[in-house]
Amino acid sequence: MKKKRSMQVNSKYHISRDRIAEEQVLIEQARKTPERFEQLYVQYYENIFRFVYQRLDSKDQAFDITQQVFLKALTNLGKYTFRGVPFSSWLYRIASNEINDVFRRNKAQRTINIESVHIHAMLDEMEEDKHEEYYNRLISAIENLEEDDLMLIEMRYFEKRPFKEIAEIMSVTESNAKVKVYRIIEKLRKQILPNR
Repeated sequence: MKKKRSMQVNSKYHISRDRIAEEQVLIEQARKTPERFEQLYVQYYENIFRFVYQRLDSKDQAFDITQQVFLKALTNLGKYTFRGVPFSSWLYRIASNEINDVFRRNKAQRTINIESVHIHAMLDEMEEDKHEEYYNRLISAIENLEEDDLMLIEMRYFEKRPFKEIAEIMSVTESNAKVKVYRIIEKLRKQILPNR
């Protein structure tokens, strides 16, 4: 019996409970005094911009969308509900919605930034030792994924986000996020390994 390997996820997106609690205090202060929102803006602007820009071809458009994300966040801060995950999860969800709106309105070309190490990690999880043989097939299969499936794969494998945060960004439960990711991996496996 072949032993199943699991991907180790160590990421800059893992935040301690203490830091999340401190952030929640800052959010409450920003609700009362909007000027306090600047601290959240400074803390997350670069990450949100990268998230947006990684999915678009236009830097100017990425700047515009990122500004829109923070404007919507500030405007709707009263509606924010703490769910035990970093505030950035809510910002990423807003960004994801803004990006999807751009694709729907403009039929914009989706950009996928794939690094070799991420593809190899996915092949490891698929238990495939013949990386070079399946590498290009996997890239091609990823490029043909539906938008939501692609975003799930990007967040889990390329950005190394924990399932809890992915669930928050995608507005699903954590177990649902896991199931969806594993179904996508299985779908990809069947595409690149049709005889198995």
